[in-house]
Amino acid sequence: MSWIWKRITGRLTGISLLFMIAGTEHLLAQNTEPAISTSSNVAATVTQSAVNTGDTVWVLLSAALVMLMTPGLAFFYGGLVRRKNILSILMQCFMILCIISLQWVFCGYSLSFGPDVCGIIGNIDWLGLKNVDMNPSPYAPTIPHQAFAIFQMMFAIITPGLIIGAFAERMRFSAFCVFSVLWATLVYNPIAHWVWGKGGFLGTLGGMGAVDFAGGIVVHINAGVAALAAVIILGKRKGFPDSISPPHNLPLAALGAGLLWFGWYGFNAGSALAANSIAISAFLATHVAGAMAGLTWSVLDWVKFGKPTTLGMITGAVAGLAAVTPGAGFVHISGAIWIGFGAGILCWLAVTAMKAKFQYDDSLDAFGVHGLGGLWGTLAVGIWASKAVNPNGVDGLFYGNPIQLWLQLKAVLITGTYSFIMSLLLFKLVDFILKLRVSENEESIGLDLTQHREAGYTLID
Repeated sequence: MSWIWKRITGRLTGISLLFMIAGTEHLLAQNTEPAISTSSNVAATVTQSAVNTGDTVWVLLSAALVMLMTPGLAFFYGGLVRRKNILSILMQCFMILCIISLQWVFCGYSLSFGPDVCGIIGNIDWLGLKNVDMNPSPYAPTIPHQAFAIFQMMFAIITPGLIIGAFAERMRFSAFCVFSVLWATLVYNPIAHWVWGKGGFLGTLGGMGAVDFAGGIVVHINAGVAALAAVIILGKRKGFPDSISPPHNLPLAALGAGLLWFGWYGFNAGSALAANSIAISAFLATHVAGAMAGLTWSVLDWVKFGKPTTLGMITGAVAGLAAVTPGAGFVHISGAIWIGFGAGILCWLAVTAMKAKFQYDDSLDAFGVHGLGGLWGTLAVGIWASKAVNPNGVDGLFYGNPIQLWLQLKAVLITGTYSFIMSLLLFKLVDFILKLRVSENEESIGLDLTQHREAGYTLID
């Protein structure tokens, strides 16, 4: 019997050794990268290993939050217009969501972030998202290229949406659709490339060095200046300012403001493009600036008019959120507080004093809140930015680098001038082809019925 037992144990030992050798080879294959490989499958696997799943999840979640801002904007603007125009606002916002998404896939992403052409525009290598795959993005090495494209798509959507606040209650829907596509292609896409694209002549990726963390220049100044152009071209609403009714549904506007605030965490903190300390810093700066601006506006209303108002509170908060956007990932909490405080004062003056003095009909204060808020915030980066917050960022005036303030001012002047002139030309062009403004009778009836054959409310007398 002993010899049988020895033969069995000997064979078991041999089998065990074979398994151990095979297992060791498998582990070595997993943990050792070949120096040279001709296999595309192996190369793709190695490249994919650079993608960080945590960063990818955060950016996708942030993209969803930014997408939510467009319906939030619809409710915010919708609550502020007269009852007969609420559906026109909702329809414009949701149409923007559809048509700009497709424009972005077809050509917008390639023009904004594609390989550079003379520092002015991206080329057409990525039309239809060709070559935009699951490999790491050239702009964010720890997330797939498509994730970056999806995230940036949501910024391209909401930016023309902000302009709606200037021409609310008086623009034809067909003209609105054509203008939005043209503006996204000829204004938003080039400016996005100038500031954020590799090789863009204004930014830090081969340009003069102006910074914009999440869209103070590209989104807020750009849209705000275009809003001012809209006011000039379309003129005042019928009866402005004496017979214009107050907001028809402030609770709806407050809900919209809340959704905007909620989505702004993705807007700003998501622009870190990773789940890291910069995202946390941007998240906190965003919240604090919005809170400070909302409080500041309310106090100013209280002092000036004797009562704080809901409309003032939510408008101030949005102004602070817009203002901190360009610096959210570059400034300390103290800087964010000052940015919010400044936005509360500046935008309050624009809405309550400047608008009344010059009698321009910026219906929902797109220029006063987003344009001037974005301008203040962009300049504030040149004052309070610190590399202690973001080592890949810049230092501002208070941290030993006064030249950054000058760079920020130059970027504001260049982009603001381009956006204003191009927006004027596009409004004129669309007006020549389609006619921008509804008739006086259509304006009196309301855009819900005249443009969409439906009403937001059923009224029973």
